[in-house]
Amino acid sequence: MAKRILLTTFGSLGDVHPYIALALELQRRGHTPVIGTFDLHRPVVESAGIEFQAIRPGLDVFGDMETVAQKLFGSWRGPEYMIREIFMKHLRDSHADTLAAAENVDLLVTHPLTFGGRLVAEQKNLPWVSTVLAPLNLLSAVEPPLFPGGAPLRGLRRFGVAPYRMAFDLIKRMIAHWERPLHDFRRDLGLPRMRGSAQFEGQFSPLLNLALFSPLLSAPQSDWPANTVMCGFGQYDGPASANAELEAFLAAGEAPIVFALGSSAVLIAGDFWRHAAAAAAALGKRAILLTGMPPSRLPSLPEGIRAFQYLPYSQVFPRASAIVHQAGIGTLAQALAAGRPQLIVPVAFDQPDNARRAQNIGVARVLPFKEVTAVKLVAELRALLSQPAHAARARELAVVLAAENGPRCAVDEIERVFAPVGR
Repeated sequence: MAKRILLTTFGSLGDVHPYIALALELQRRGHTPVIGTFDLHRPVVESAGIEFQAIRPGLDVFGDMETVAQKLFGSWRGPEYMIREIFMKHLRDSHADTLAAAENVDLLVTHPLTFGGRLVAEQKNLPWVSTVLAPLNLLSAVEPPLFPGGAPLRGLRRFGVAPYRMAFDLIKRMIAHWERPLHDFRRDLGLPRMRGSAQFEGQFSPLLNLALFSPLLSAPQSDWPANTVMCGFGQYDGPASANAELEAFLAAGEAPIVFALGSSAVLIAGDFWRHAAAAAAALGKRAILLTGMPPSRLPSLPEGIRAFQYLPYSQVFPRASAIVHQAGIGTLAQALAAGRPQLIVPVAFDQPDNARRAQNIGVARVLPFKEVTAVKLVAELRALLSQPAHAARARELAVVLAAENGPRCAVDEIERVFAPVGR
């Protein structure tokens, strides 16, 4: 029987595209998916033919996007700003919009940051499925993640899982006050006290938790939440469209190095594009810069280097000689699917951990974003391009990834939620 399913998500395009991929698969099977997220993403959702519901906060309440990005990525307090000022401060608005969007739905699907989703599921006694997009979200002490600035902690791994469990407990105590508005609101709604942290245990549904990333990045771990099913990436990159300028550039010479910073880190690029252009010129390589801003805002570029405000990654990554990117999980998924060697410049949040995992599977080198200069880009790219093993491994894993189908797996699991007992 067809179901109406609300998928809630917050974040950048990398946090929206996977849910569009799920929605399209749900739609293909006769269900009615609805995506609830920032109003900013209405055009990309509706252009995919998916019903949209705006869920506050609207980013307009925080000022321009570059200011928000600076606060998120430009300081070690970025996670605190995100939780306290964006999500907890506006939790009641988010809850009200989610509650309205959940009218007459049969299932609610949540993202790790849609804290209002669990509240609505409990209030309405709705079946609830949680999702994670990257291994870091699962917070395994058996396979500990690399937190931004947390490289020194990696040495604790030789002492077993106990030090990491202690570290996680310490983090929970440190961030407990960030979540106080949520616990107060639960009390106001007459809901029982939540056991644990909303950002740790509280984000996971006891019914089903979908890991929407490839097994290439992590094997299932014994301390993952109960009822976690690894499905693979949910890849979507917008409707296909021809770009005459891109095609002409690609046809005019050898495959370029493609430089990209996703849809969020691109807002704090600073001198990155200048360093990228200088590095490509020094290497004698053609390059494409995906800048997130009109190319007219850049200084003049050397011959053989072209800037585009936006291109679908699936359109350009497979035609690159190498890909330089920030390792947002959506960008990394597209880079792995393209089968090209990667130089990763992680900025914040899950990106250092994603970068480490890509490096561990043999497809990438890593240069932290804060260390990027033209000289260092030249050295890292020269090393990457001079080692055929990276390119060979990238091609090999692209074949493996092509055999995965994250949306199909995820929707199979979602449909099992509604299957008759004993089926």
